Amino acid sequence: MNQELNSILKECSTEARELYLPSIVERYDGAPSALEFHRKWVSRNIPCLFQNAINHWPALEKWECPYLAEKLGDKVIQVAVTPDGYADAVRHEKFMLPMEESMTFASFIEKLFDKTSSDAYYIQKQNSNLTIDFPELLCDVDSDFAWANEAFNCKPDAVNFWMGEKKAVTSLHKDHYENLYCVIKGEKTFTLIPPSDRPFIPYKTYPCYKHFFDKVWKIRKVCNLQNVPWIPIDPLKPDLKRYPKYSHARPITCNVKAGEVLYLPSLWFHHVQQADATIAVNYWYDMDFDIKYMYFQTLDKLTQHNHL
Repeated sequence: MNQELNSILKECSTEARELYLPSIVERYDGAPSALEFHRKWVSRNIPCLFQNAINHWPALEKWECPYLAEKLGDKVIQVAVTPDGYADAVRHEKFMLPMEESMTFASFIEKLFDKTSSDAYYIQKQNSNLTIDFPELLCDVDSDFAWANEAFNCKPDAVNFWMGEKKAVTSLHKDHYENLYCVIKGEKTFTLIPPSDRPFIPYKTYPCYKHFFDKVWKIRKVCNLQNVPWIPIDPLKPDLKRYPKYSHARPITCNVKAGEVLYLPSLWFHHVQQADATIAVNYWYDMDFDIKYMYFQTLDKLTQHNHL
């Protein structure tokens, strides 16, 4: 039975690539209309990179370190800190949370450019922190995208501010959001895997630990959290001996440069790297829990059953 199911799941992924999935992320010049955005990308659940869609944002010119330090220098913020750049990731058979350190924004910028330290500092809160923690910057970007609001029939649930260094890496995962990811400074590299490749993506459940620093880096178990299901594989250097099915996955790499907007559809798996001192803003729109979601849930359950 498992062999037959494995063949069916593999065929599903193969047919998705043959019938509609792109081998590269399409680039589009300018902002689309709501109808075009929905018809070409949202309804088909495929990514697109929009160029010259946010050229009017003052942030593209203003958001240099001196300007940010002037606007935010004395503000106390929460920063994710890790010894290796991996926060919310599987390390040594544990799901590792970052240490959260309070510091002024000016201190954060100093640490970001401190080449004597191997620690990684990253502003990565995902609670609409641009609107909650950094309202001083709201005038430099649009509050939403009119064409996206109409296509999704809602406004963003959250608008997040990201700033970090090259060492900070986002491990492979998926989100239940439609995501418009805008790079303001620097560059991000997204490794994207479509939902139809779910049969090849390993999931395991891990005990949750957190980094903390006491003269040296240490970890401690987070006892008030349940074990976390997460993806253990690194798409940049996959362990195919341990996870041989991943060899059937077909990742797509997309470089998002300053001034560009990536539409990352809901349920797509993604891994993210960045250049030093990269700044980004992303808009999370709630996904429709429609037939596509139900199809994915079925595929997910069949995959889990096949791994038993």
